[in-house]
Amino acid sequence: MSVVAGILDREIELISRCIAALNVEQACLAAANPAALPDISTAKSSLVEQLNALESERMTAIGMTESPSDRVTMENWLSLNKNDADATVAWEKLLILAREAKTLHELNGRLVDLHLRNTAEILSILTQEAKQPSLYGASGQTMPATGSRIVDSA
Repeated sequence: MSVVAGILDREIELISRCIAALNVEQACLAAANPAALPDISTAKSSLVEQLNALESERMTAIGMTESPSDRVTMENWLSLNKNDADATVAWEKLLILAREAKTLHELNGRLVDLHLRNTAEILSILTQEAKQPSLYGASGQTMPATGSRIVDSA
């Protein structure tokens, strides 16, 4: 196995762990269980940092440290190194997993957005109710409720 194929295999392992973390995150979001989200976020950040480091290592291994790290650069290298079949297979697998991770990440983002909108709506309803006066004072003017039934009824 070539150095590049070995790096790609390590990237595949890390992106697979990212996908697992995204699936756990999605389950927490679907269950409206935010308690585990900070730990999941920390784990995802660590995995992304490791992936970035491996990507830099791969770019160095293919001799493209000055080139942008993108799909085209890697595919150009693979086309010039057709004898590295392991790297080609690993690259294709990495792309498939990266698309899956992107899809999960986007879906989780939509779930977070949904929770935020629901929370904003609930807060809006609650703050509107709190602003609405419900009692009239001795002068006939509306007065906000104080929350105490004895005071409110006096």
